[in-house]
Amino acid sequence: MFFSQAGARPRTREASPSEHKKWVEVFRACDEDNKGYLSREDFKVAVVMLFGYKPSKIEADSVMSSVNPNTSGILLEEFLSIVRKKKEAQLYRNEIRHIFTAFDRHYRGYLTLEDFQKAFKQVAPKLPERIILEVFREVDQDSDGHVSFKDFEYAMNCGQNEA
Repeated sequence: MFFSQAGARPRTREASPSEHKKWVEVFRACDEDNKGYLSREDFKVAVVMLFGYKPSKIEADSVMSSVNPNTSGILLEEFLSIVRKKKEAQLYRNEIRHIFTAFDRHYRGYLTLEDFQKAFKQVAPKLPERIILEVFREVDQDSDGHVSFKDFEYAMNCGQNEA
């Protein structure tokens, strides 16, 4: 796929000292009994505090199943790793949204072939028209002539688990 070949993938980045401090403070605030770990419910509260949403049962199950089975919950280092990954994913999604918005010059919430052509002419002026058409058709999953943000995000994330 074109986008995965283009190398669109999240960058790993270290948390700033203030972010790290905030994450540790949230961990400690949610570990009310000073157990040294977060229970499932503690973790859900921490996610609300840091990201503003309550994690689904599936997300909580996934996190809890990845925790060291010799502990009763999520230790600080595991929590920091989980939060860093969630933050990276959030930043990457925001970056994709920003790119989509730059392509969507008419603020319609979808991209047309014309939007693709104008965008590619700016970033890759020598790219043949047939390649732009090929990319558009590939990204336009339902072949309705419009690329939704969901289609665009899917294309940008394609191949993420291959590397």
